[in-house]
Amino acid sequence: MSHNFRHWPIIVILSIVSLPLIIMFTFQIIDTFTTHPIDSMIPDKITFEQFSFLWDEAETGRANIWEVTLNTFIFATTTAVVVCTVSMTTAYALSRLNFPFRRFFLGGLIILHAFPTVTLIIAIFLILQIIGLYDTLMGVIMVKAALELPFGIWIMKGFYDNVPWEIEMAGVQDGASRFTVWWKLVLPQVQPGIFALMIFSFLSGWSEFLLPQVLAPGNDAQVLSTYMTALIADDTKIDFALFKAVGMFYALPVIAIYLIFQNKLMNIYGGGTKG
Repeated sequence: MSHNFRHWPIIVILSIVSLPLIIMFTFQIIDTFTTHPIDSMIPDKITFEQFSFLWDEAETGRANIWEVTLNTFIFATTTAVVVCTVSMTTAYALSRLNFPFRRFFLGGLIILHAFPTVTLIIAIFLILQIIGLYDTLMGVIMVKAALELPFGIWIMKGFYDNVPWEIEMAGVQDGASRFTVWWKLVLPQVQPGIFALMIFSFLSGWSEFLLPQVLAPGNDAQVLSTYMTALIADDTKIDFALFKAVGMFYALPVIAIYLIFQNKLMNIYGGGTKG
């Protein structure tokens, strides 16, 4: 009983800090599903009219919401797959192989991750124009994956560092190849890290705004974050009810992922950072 009582101060502090966010989300949900008179903040009826953009494309006069959602899903999923695939192999090499300039490379990863995206945007813009991938979803995916790789590699290296060498040595002594040892013996040991990194990379791609806005401004590569920006581009005729409804639609997959995989997400901090 006393053990549980010691946690109450932390719970109270976290509750107070979270209160503004809880109030804002509560009002957003209420405003999304209700209407109220212009001169009053009190809702007068429940309605689903704000969600008509899901079946009535003319409601917004912009791109089809389902095509934009598909673009967002492709963007986030492909980014997560690329980041996890490259991070799994690169981090293993950094953790197990003592090649020249290894520490220099590890330090470079941290520096690259620390660079703000906005400082690189002009160079990225010029490169995409030269290779013909400007204003394409593929170009934005390549850039986003490249910017997420330093974080993914460093996190996966921490998990590999915590796998005992004895597991690999036993596989090698039994005649297994290095690839077989990595695939069948090492990867199962770092599975929580792979799973958590996949989810974090997906969520990072799902919420990305700057890269699609600057590098893919056309409607063909539009994602939900830029779609929402277009809703308030004309500040003289903003439909706040529609904007809140689209925001709710945009947030639902993220909320679902956190609720379903919250225990897995916490495991990403289980990896060490041993050099």
